[in-house]
Amino acid sequence: MSQVTQNQPLGTPTWIDLAVADLEGAKAFYGAVFGWDFTSGDLGTDCLVRGLPVAGLRQVADRADTSDSWTVHLATDNCDSTARRIADAGGKLIRAPHEVGDLGRAAAAVDPTGARFGLWQGRTHLGCRLVNEPDTLVRNDLVTADPGPARTFYTTVFDFTLDGNEDLPGVDFTFLRRPDGHEIGGILGLDTAPAPVWATTFEVADTDVTVARARSAGGTSTTPEDTAYGRSATLTDPYRTRFSVIARYGAADSSAP
Repeated sequence: MSQVTQNQPLGTPTWIDLAVADLEGAKAFYGAVFGWDFTSGDLGTDCLVRGLPVAGLRQVADRADTSDSWTVHLATDNCDSTARRIADAGGKLIRAPHEVGDLGRAAAAVDPTGARFGLWQGRTHLGCRLVNEPDTLVRNDLVTADPGPARTFYTTVFDFTLDGNEDLPGVDFTFLRRPDGHEIGGILGLDTAPAPVWATTFEVADTDVTVARARSAGGTSTTPEDTAYGRSATLTDPYRTRFSVIARYGAADSSAP
């Protein structure tokens, strides 16, 4: 378990949200899959575990404005400065830094490969208040057919370092690490990737049980499989949004941030 009580360091995934046209349907699905409660929040609808926000749903009027992936927002202590670094490194701002009441300051951007992400400089809203425990965010990885420019971009903007992964021989994957050495995610080079995307993975207690819940609630899933880090599967909700789940080996004994 890891409870977040202050703003995360630069570049750390700090909030995830999903634009949905059918808010009640999305609540029904994700409530069935993760057991989330929901409440009207300052950024839309907060998804809650033990009363703390772990993700958000944003209702939009047109299904064309929805996405096939959750949006990850990376932490910054100076949204304007980080936005300038994004532009200087070859990224594109699709929404300039702006105030979100007293909650924080935000921006939205696209990296040079076309993957979208947000920035969040928290004030009264810190982002995900629980991570790395069942039914909460555990990691985000950029999947792209063009990993080289992505690696250059994220190391330039967020001061990340790159680290290979010996656990996945033959796979074009590098960890992204903050200057303090903490792993915040990775970049997967995949020739068959249909479009670059920051993929979201949720921790679960039992992958097979979660997959069964998702299918019963109208979603689809790959067959759960054992990987180097845990038992995982990729799910698609009834509205075409893809995400992954994993029951990590030894996660019950882990205190990783």
